[in-house]
Amino acid sequence: MRRALWLARKGLETTTPNPRVGCVIVSADGRLVGEGWHERAGEPHAEVHALRQAGEAARGATCYVTLEPCSHHGRTPPCADALITAGLGRVVVALQDPNPRVAGQGIERLRRAGIPVDVGQCAAESAELNRGFLLRMTQGRPWFRLKSAATLDGRTALADGRSRWITGDAARRDVHRWRARSCLVLTTIATVLADDPELTVRHVPCRRQPRRAVLDSTLRLPESARLLQGEPVWIFTVGEDREKRARLEARGHRVIQLPANAAGRIDLAALAHWLGKHEINEVLIEAGATANAAFLSAGLVDEWLHYAAPCILGDQARALFALPEPPTLEDAPRFRLQETKRLGEDLRLRLRPADRA
Repeated sequence: MRRALWLARKGLETTTPNPRVGCVIVSADGRLVGEGWHERAGEPHAEVHALRQAGEAARGATCYVTLEPCSHHGRTPPCADALITAGLGRVVVALQDPNPRVAGQGIERLRRAGIPVDVGQCAAESAELNRGFLLRMTQGRPWFRLKSAATLDGRTALADGRSRWITGDAARRDVHRWRARSCLVLTTIATVLADDPELTVRHVPCRRQPRRAVLDSTLRLPESARLLQGEPVWIFTVGEDREKRARLEARGHRVIQLPANAAGRIDLAALAHWLGKHEINEVLIEAGATANAAFLSAGLVDEWLHYAAPCILGDQARALFALPEPPTLEDAPRFRLQETKRLGEDLRLRLRPADRA
């Protein structure tokens, strides 16, 4: 199963909106006779690749797969049927698929065909690999991953906005790796006006550029912005500038009007629901203090990637979160440390909210 998980990671950047799945087939005498992974939606699933490689050796063998085999006709035929036809002797599944079109039906179909099925081996590892897909299937929204970079005293830029570069090359390359695995990279109009980012993957190899999007409540996005170069961009707004909308859409971009919150800005719960409906699994947020605070306050920071640089900018420099002071220390948002990694002279912290399982 660990080999199957290793294979599944080969699709880390490319399977969206599908889950990352790996499969290994082992003969009765312990030989690895077939393996595969899912790479892109619409292409064969991991089980099909492994069965093709195994051929007749699949008969009576054990199949290890990191997610329940599908049981429905989508872009490809049901994998459960393919495993039955191949005459597998046993199937070991890491995790049941919460997709309502599957949800135990693949496992049940195998068992009805007389194939023993074991479920749960390396379930946590499989779930970790597919956090966004699982959240979208169970809660209808993507996994939001907040990225930030700051000094040791928690400052993101000088008072005048200059921030290039707080962190070093290794940390910036690491950010591009996280971009590469994301379905969507999301920023705000404030960041576009301040930094004019591209939000593409450039510093590491990438087989698929993530979609890019900007939150722009009043449609102030400059039509010369670098963000608007290349692949189409999603522009979320509450404004109704029809002429500008028409110009942007004529260039291939999509302008999406969402409900406003009490402050007249985009309702983030509505945004999360919209993204879930449009099959976005993982979102990387690259924005500033106001947006960081808004997503945190809305309960939409599922994971936080924080890059800490060994320098100090002082108390006049810009902060990470535009939040009021909590009334007590007990009321301060708390996070659990998942991982630390040194990147050159910088340190990356990967954190998750402490109040969630």
